[in-house]
Amino acid sequence: EGKTYNTETALLLGDWQNLWKGDYHYCREELYRTKKGTYFLYGEGGALSCYARYIGGSATGGADFQVLSDREAKEWAEKKLSAEEYCKIFGEPEEG
Repeated sequence: EGKTYNTETALLLGDWQNLWKGDYHYCREELYRTKKGTYFLYGEGGALSCYARYIGGSATGGADFQVLSDREAKEWAEKKLSAEEYCKIFGEPEEG
């Protein structure tokens, strides 16, 4: 894509984690919005998380960035944040 995403200059909208950092299943995700309005997710996790890296046949913890559409960012926030946090970011959700 040729673009860079910087957690230092983007606005942190919300974060979620499941366990403490020393656990193999540990996972932490942070939702950001750039100055241009692009959403992205920074995630990190332990050796048995979705962020694991495999080096020489062994798993280790890892981290990654993922660009999200507006819809994907809202879906992530609905699943991972409280209703209050969601409303602060996106306003009241539409009734379905």
